[in-house]
Amino acid sequence: MHVCAPLAVRLHHWVFLRMSLLLRLLCLVLTSPRRSRLHVLDTCVTPFRVWLNDLDVLFHMNNGRYLTILDLARVDLMMRSGLWKHLKAQRWYPVVTLETIRFHRSLELGNRYNVETRVIGWDEKHIFIEQGFVRGETQVALAVVRARFLKRSGGVVTTAELIGLAGIEQPSPVLPEWVARWSEAEGGMAFPSSSSSDRENETVVEQ
Repeated sequence: MHVCAPLAVRLHHWVFLRMSLLLRLLCLVLTSPRRSRLHVLDTCVTPFRVWLNDLDVLFHMNNGRYLTILDLARVDLMMRSGLWKHLKAQRWYPVVTLETIRFHRSLELGNRYNVETRVIGWDEKHIFIEQGFVRGETQVALAVVRARFLKRSGGVVTTAELIGLAGIEQPSPVLPEWVARWSEAEGGMAFPSSSSSDRENETVVEQ
């Protein structure tokens, strides 16, 4: 009984959490070819609906689920703009280095909503993306994500390389002042240095 309980918990986590992400990703992959093409700088509108396993104990969409949905909406933009296939050919992949989200309203079971994703600018290292959760005419939440791209062969993709791959010829729009300050302020959020004993016990996990 004691052995089966942890297994049941892990199975529940896989079926109700992991599978929902995979199902949503599969839906994006299958429907992307039938939806409108976009330029990578266009606003991408991705529809979603609140599922039962999105809810927290108060029957609102869990705060952590918003971040998962943001990932999917960014994939939708990359697929519909054609950037995704170019990234795969180069063996480059995106990683989030910083994100923030502000909540205005809540989402409940069965609510339909859109995530509006758009690139708002870039600097020498990062791409900045704004993503809004919108239900009807009401903005539910607004997030800003800072991302960069890495090479599976090792190393970092420069912004110039990425912009060239995406076919963008224009300079970056001026970032909102608060976004620039937010990105700069992150430098003060240093990770604590590892002790020598911690470093000896570190395990490197390759993605």
